[in-house]
Amino acid sequence: MRTLKRLLYLIIIAVFLFTGWVAYRLNSPVQLPSLPYEFSVEPGSSLKIVANQLADAGVLPDAWSFILLSRLMGVASSLKAGDYEITASTSPLELLKRITKGDISQSEIRFIEGWTFSQLRQTLDQHPAVRHDTTGLSNGEIMKLIGAQETAAEGLFFPDTYYFARGSSDATILKRAYHAMQNHLNDAWTGRSTNLPLKDPYQALILASIVEKETGRESDRSMIASVFLNRLRLSMMLQTDPTVIYGLGDKFDGNLRKKDLLADQEYNTYTRRGLPPTPIAMPGLPSIQAVLNPARTNALYFVSKGNGESHFSHSLEEHNRAVSRYQKR
Repeated sequence: MRTLKRLLYLIIIAVFLFTGWVAYRLNSPVQLPSLPYEFSVEPGSSLKIVANQLADAGVLPDAWSFILLSRLMGVASSLKAGDYEITASTSPLELLKRITKGDISQSEIRFIEGWTFSQLRQTLDQHPAVRHDTTGLSNGEIMKLIGAQETAAEGLFFPDTYYFARGSSDATILKRAYHAMQNHLNDAWTGRSTNLPLKDPYQALILASIVEKETGRESDRSMIASVFLNRLRLSMMLQTDPTVIYGLGDKFDGNLRKKDLLADQEYNTYTRRGLPPTPIAMPGLPSIQAVLNPARTNALYFVSKGNGESHFSHSLEEHNRAVSRYQKR
């Protein structure tokens, strides 16, 4: 009887010491190879695979205690795939919590105001964290893939910074940007000024893309929008260089010539009245809001002063004087 008691005490002490040792190991800071330290949990990975991966990298002191802890906590089957980044000292216990909660690091990509869809696609294609599912697809095929009703992709994606998990599909990112533009555009259209010469939100988007390319300074944006809207009301030609440049495509060599302004094509607003058939770039929200809530003015012309600002005129005579003053000097 006395021997059994001693054996029981020894077992209790051993369990206590073992538990304390395991707790110490699991709460002690891990030895990270570098800071920040990045690692990935691949889809379908088992706890054993991840534990061995981290142990082999020298992050965990051993794999078995990590596996034991996860089973005691009941999270052995709760691993979340993704990319993880450790930026400060951590313990195996905290590490386990992160990979079972899915506290993953995110990649980011930024679409810039004024970019064309071609520039957007190039940025997506070059991003190393993106899964390139749209490679080889036409613009129309991409629009169909993301569930868009439009066939022309230009201007329909909202310029912003998008965060995503490594390995996300480029189609998913495009779909987010498309819906973001739809939401912003529809909200702005709902709050638009009255008596605008625009039939629908898409026409507003087209004009906003022109304003985006024409604006050199934020303070001029609403005035420039007003000029183009006033011209539309009077059935005047918009006569804006960025649309001509867009229509020239790869033929544009950086120098817009008089012959380019005279050569008729569907984006030449010097030879055709009204709006071009599609946007010419991605407009930002300020340009959309400027078009739908423009400055109240009778200006019909503007010319760059050469310092980022524009001079606005109500008559052709005044405009010609401004051109002589700011452009021909």
